[in-house]
Amino acid sequence: MNSSLDKFNRLVDALQELPTIGKKSATRLAYFMIMNDTYAGMKIAHAIEDALGSLKKCRVCGGMSEDEICHICSDENRDTTLLCMVENAKDILLLEENGLFEGKYFVLESLEELSVSHLEDIVKNGVEEILFALTPSIANDAVILYIEDKLSQYNVHFSRIAQGVPTGVSLENIDLLSLTRALEDRVRV
Repeated sequence: MNSSLDKFNRLVDALQELPTIGKKSATRLAYFMIMNDTYAGMKIAHAIEDALGSLKKCRVCGGMSEDEICHICSDENRDTTLLCMVENAKDILLLEENGLFEGKYFVLESLEELSVSHLEDIVKNGVEEILFALTPSIANDAVILYIEDKLSQYNVHFSRIAQGVPTGVSLENIDLLSLTRALEDRVRV
């Protein structure tokens, strides 16, 4: 690497650490911010610094928040009888973008971080259904069984988001697990 471009190369390396950003994309982004639009670069740097300084995990659900408790958990109009379990806080953003879910959330980062007592406290406060919105996998099936077992003494129903064949995809392009689920969970027409 050219030593006179150390700072540029460090910027490229930093951008490359982001998911889905390879060397070419990182170089293009760095070049654009440095040579074409320094204002955009400054705006991005400020937004990153601001977000890092003010965003944290919600104390209740584990989602992203600027406060101790996120706007979803503090919203009294949400359906407290329905709890959607997601893999990470990013999934909440995706579900909320559509505005189709009116319940509360619980982020399940990993079983090691799972506080069953915290989850039990939430369930005790009137949760009637837990909806698992987890990526279909054998590992997540085990997680679901584990949670169902730990909460079996409560009067709570368990459900999961629909799985199977996506619209517009031919069967030859479907993985075996999705095809198996589609056949097992078939519905009458």
